Amino acid sequence: MIFLGPLYRLVAAHYAEHINHFPLIRLIFYSLDKTLFYFLIFVVLRLIYLWRHQRLRRQREFWWREGYLWVLIIYLLLLYSLTALRRIYWPSQFWAHLQLPHEAINTTPFVETLKLAQGVSKFDFLYNLFGNILWFVPLGFSYGVRLQDNQRWLPVQFLQVYLLGVGVSLSIETLQFFLSTGIADIDDVTFNALGCLLGFILYLIWRGLQWLLIKLVSQHKRV
Repeated sequence: MIFLGPLYRLVAAHYAEHINHFPLIRLIFYSLDKTLFYFLIFVVLRLIYLWRHQRLRRQREFWWREGYLWVLIIYLLLLYSLTALRRIYWPSQFWAHLQLPHEAINTTPFVETLKLAQGVSKFDFLYNLFGNILWFVPLGFSYGVRLQDNQRWLPVQFLQVYLLGVGVSLSIETLQFFLSTGIADIDDVTFNALGCLLGFILYLIWRGLQWLLIKLVSQHKRV
């Protein structure tokens, strides 16, 4: 780890023997460190690109768009670091396994989830279920923010959000399979897509509350 190594070693020295799922803590530190490193590279390259093409602007709207892009990049870097690229920090560590048996892919819905639910530790079940949902909520929310002025029929937008969640999830499962960094499971795709839809619903609620607040303020001013 480049940035969080000392902090991780401090935490490990005090808590590694007292937390049953400490490998998950290490994965979080490792992924955060990797995300910070590659995000800084992105920021430098992005600013150089904007400067060379004279696209840097002082307008507030420009920096809102840039801020959205930067937050989205952080989210995607962290998401892939926690899932598909768990043991990979440098590009030289990429090594595809092209002769893995197809039996390593679980295509039967809810089999593995039910096994976890009946296991000794409920943490694995809860993390697999709610973790897969919650990690994709920002993706669905960001879709709404990006297309907030889109006039498409709402069911079409829901379909697009669902396909977005499925597509991103399938890319993660495919990388996990070929890089041997996880188990490719149809349940993950199902829960990820559900989380994406939930994020979009939360965005619609947020927009509705914004509209209601604006309406109440305008009525108050008239009075």
